[in-house]
Amino acid sequence: MPQDTETPLLSKTLFVSGVQCLKLLWWRVHEPHAVELQPDKVLQDRFDQGRLVGEVARSHFPEGKLVTLEHDRATRLASTELALDAGVPILFEPAFQADNVFVSLDILQREPGSVSLTEVKSASERKDEHIPDAAVQAYVLQRNAIELDRVEIMHLSKEYRHPAKGELFARTDVTDDVRAMLPAIPDLVRQQLAALAGPLPQVAVGSHCYEPRECPFFDRCWPNDPRHIRHLYNVGPKKTCSYMSTGIHRIDDLPKNAKLPPAAQRQLRALATGQLIVEPGLGEALAGFDVYPLGFLDFETIARAIPVWHDLAPWGQAAAQFSYHESRAEGGYRHEAHLAEGPHDARPELAERLVMATANARKVVTYSGFEKTRIRDLQKSVPELAGPLSDLEGKLIDLLPVIRNHVYHPDFRGSFSIKYVLQPMVPDLSYSDLVIVDGLVASVEIARLLFVAHRIDPAERARVRQDLLDYCERDTWAMVRLLDRLRELATGTQAQTAGPTA
Repeated sequence: MPQDTETPLLSKTLFVSGVQCLKLLWWRVHEPHAVELQPDKVLQDRFDQGRLVGEVARSHFPEGKLVTLEHDRATRLASTELALDAGVPILFEPAFQADNVFVSLDILQREPGSVSLTEVKSASERKDEHIPDAAVQAYVLQRNAIELDRVEIMHLSKEYRHPAKGELFARTDVTDDVRAMLPAIPDLVRQQLAALAGPLPQVAVGSHCYEPRECPFFDRCWPNDPRHIRHLYNVGPKKTCSYMSTGIHRIDDLPKNAKLPPAAQRQLRALATGQLIVEPGLGEALAGFDVYPLGFLDFETIARAIPVWHDLAPWGQAAAQFSYHESRAEGGYRHEAHLAEGPHDARPELAERLVMATANARKVVTYSGFEKTRIRDLQKSVPELAGPLSDLEGKLIDLLPVIRNHVYHPDFRGSFSIKYVLQPMVPDLSYSDLVIVDGLVASVEIARLLFVAHRIDPAERARVRQDLLDYCERDTWAMVRLLDRLRELATGTQAQTAGPTA
């Protein structure tokens, strides 16, 4: 049907953005080069893995034909029409347009008496957010006189294990869900096109700012207030919006009789006084850390949509780097580090190095239960070292609950993440001098070094390796310094800490 050339075309991605929030849609169309929309390394990696999943999914349809990947819409529409006229039974990336909506389908399958749409996702389960995506495609097909008999989400299977245990993909029938949404699509399309034709829509903040994923423009809409209710400990998006619906927008607005967990109560006391709160039981909680030698351990991992090492599931995490500090008899700390190289399974060598590094420690400090989970994974993936790794697991002692249950600084902003806790507790140490400051970025960079190193300039490769080593080392040294600071607070003395490496 004729298209209004002055009205922006909606894509399925834009349509889904508009379902989440009209302001998000407006900014995506009218400010496409906004800094918030530029993919960082983590998001770009997700895009790349999604494309790989799509390519692998096509191999499950050997009779399929790729229509075209040309960016020109007219070319794509014309190529699709030719393929349809030629009777090709399975089309990859066919393009259709109707009512100022342009969609490119992952897989369109036509059999005698049946037409089906398969939307490929790199997720390991069917999600609610997949339904608007599939529904708008079904609507455009309907407007092109193509009625679907089946709509399915083809997603990665949680049961699959590399290299060939089970099926890589699972298929979930969402036909009924799509049909239930179809009557609403025309109004949603009109609403979105009208919003794009006018000024920035006025939309109040709410749960849609977080779901199905946090909006890239979150900071444009939410107040930059450290005492906003969203910074209350353990509040989460749903409780945040629930509080706001009752008129509670700041932590100060909470009623005196509000039922809060102890850490949140401690947070309120710290904010009221502007001072660090230390509970009397801190010294007793630290007793388990008064052993020698005492180690400090941190892992970094990789996670690939399509797993690459033995017995990994889609998106399964695998340790590929560790940093380890250990106290010395003569004072100070020794440091050991390991970062995998090459595409081969990194876990056997890492496990061997880890067992050797930690052999003499009586206790090994971690921050959260992440390291324990990774060590349990290593016991399964490197069975020949299961015994020593089990011994290491028995040595682990977690610093996070000690801080969460006994200390609160007004600058924690409701979080006990080590990056939020470190500088308020240890002002001379932070992550601000590092190139890599986030575990997700570290994971992506490790994967890049392992699997596409041949595409990276040697000098850059050396820089990235050093950045990764610096980041992981900072995590364990941060634990060393935090423990020293906690001991100071418990005893009222000033501890002396040697340098991070020897």
